[in-house]
Amino acid sequence: MPSPTDPPTLDATERILQEIASVGCRLEATDLKITDLTITSSSIRADIAGFKDTADALDQRLTAVEDQETELRSLRAKVTDLEDRSRRDNIRLLGIPECKEGSDIKTFLQSLVPDLFGIGFSPPPEFQRVHQNPIKLPPTNHGLS
Repeated sequence: MPSPTDPPTLDATERILQEIASVGCRLEATDLKITDLTITSSSIRADIAGFKDTADALDQRLTAVEDQETELRSLRAKVTDLEDRSRRDNIRLLGIPECKEGSDIKTFLQSLVPDLFGIGFSPPPEFQRVHQNPIKLPPTNHGLS
């Protein structure tokens, strides 16, 4: 058996020790790289979590904006309808004695309006809606004295 002090054994032992030291240095470098990667990975995870929170908040805002857009369209339609209604031609006739119209107030007005304006309309005027304001009629005695 060779002695530990033999030159070939010393050379081999020294080479093995150098290799072990070299492997140790490489392991330390690898450990540093792994630590850096772990830190970077944690940072990326935090960034992704922040992006998810931001995306969720943006999604909620988008939903709110879409709801507001739907409501705005509805309100615009209502405003348009109300503007159209306010532009309609309305005629209010006062001083027409009660109960002269008979059972059909539209027909009565179709003959009365041309007489009031002194114009012969052809065709006769059309009325979309006709109504009279209710008034309280004086009581009749129904033949009782």
